Amino acid sequence: MILYGMLKNSNDVPLEKILAEKKLDLTSSMNLVVDKKAQHLIVYADTTFVKFYKVSLGRNQRDIKSSVDDYITPIGEYHICSIEESEDYYKFFRLNFPNKLDAAEAYKNEDISKSEYDRIIESIATNHCPTGNTRLGANIGIQGIGAYNFIFKNLPFIFNWTNGSISISNESIDEIYPYVKIGTKVKIIH
Repeated sequence: MILYGMLKNSNDVPLEKILAEKKLDLTSSMNLVVDKKAQHLIVYADTTFVKFYKVSLGRNQRDIKSSVDDYITPIGEYHICSIEESEDYYKFFRLNFPNKLDAAEAYKNEDISKSEYDRIIESIATNHCPTGNTRLGANIGIQGIGAYNFIFKNLPFIFNWTNGSISISNESIDEIYPYVKIGTKVKIIH
C-alpha cells in the first residue's frame, strides 16, 4: 500500500517549477484555500490557481468547531498569525482561530462564557494570535506531519488524524514556507 502511494506521489511537480512555467511570483500574492470536501490545500497567486496539496484534517468532519476537544477543522476566513518550528509537526503556521465571528458564534451558542469571549476579542484587538485560554481553544494551523511523514504522505488514501489543524507532508510545507508570512490569507471551505 505504501509502495502504491509512493508511486502516486512520484508525479508531483515542484512548486518552483510551476511558478517558473506560469511566470508567477507568490512573494506578495499568496492566498490559500482549504477545501474540506476535496481534502486539498489550494495555492493561489491572487486569484490564479497554482497548485494543490493533499491534506489530513481533524478527526471529526462536522463543520462547526465548538470546543478545543471536538477535533473539528473550522470553516471560515483566517490569516496566518504566527510561523513556528514544531518539534511534533515539523513546521506550524498558526491561524487566527478563533476569529471574531467564531467567538461570537461560540458565545451565542453558549460554548464559551462572556469572559472567554472578552479574552478572545482582547487578544485579537492587540494583533496577537487569539488566546487559547478558552473552551474553544486556539491551536489550529497548517502543519507538517512530523516524524511519521514517510508513512502518512505515502498512504494512497486520506487519514484524518489532527486536532482540527490542516496537515500536509513535510516536503509540501517546505515548498510553501518561503512564501508564507504573517497575514497570508487562508480560507477554509466545506
